[in-house]
Amino acid sequence: MAEISAQLVKELREATSAGVLDCKKALTEANGDFDQAVEVLRKKGLSSAAKKASRETNEGLVGHYIHPGSKMAGLVELNCETDFVARTEQFQGLARDLAMHIVAARPSYLRREDVPADMVSREQEIYREQMATSGKPAHVLEKIIEGKLDKWYSEVCLLEQGFIKDPDTNIQQLLTQTIAMLGENIKINRFARMAIGE
Repeated sequence: MAEISAQLVKELREATSAGVLDCKKALTEANGDFDQAVEVLRKKGLSSAAKKASRETNEGLVGHYIHPGSKMAGLVELNCETDFVARTEQFQGLARDLAMHIVAARPSYLRREDVPADMVSREQEIYREQMATSGKPAHVLEKIIEGKLDKWYSEVCLLEQGFIKDPDTNIQQLLTQTIAMLGENIKINRFARMAIGE
């Protein structure tokens, strides 16, 4: 078993914002391997984030972003469990990043459940018409339509959009990572995007 130095624990703590004991346990579990210890902490953080998702979020703030030239702006109500977390630099930074994302990515809905059923039906009909002459079997067509619909949701629903600063991470994943880091449930309640002439 590798000897876990206080310096290594300190470095892991600085890199992950995890507690001292959690860092020491992770390094022990990873046999002193720093990168593996980071992975251990991430896995534990994300699983605990899932448990926190049902807790009440009655605090928070309204994040805002006004694009240079003052022609476009985004607002987002970001909620958390305590005023303490709402005042942290990470939470406020997340709120501003989300408002900036809203300006750039132009989401129409928060989640796919918010999209009106008639709009979903219309999209499905468009895809069916596009594929009508493809000659593919019906069950294959349904899979293709499902895939196209998922892609459409990822364009119009905020939680499914790729984050503008890291397109490989969607907004829901970004929230889950922040929940794991800050230790509280975090939710987007509502958002708005305004632009001159729109």
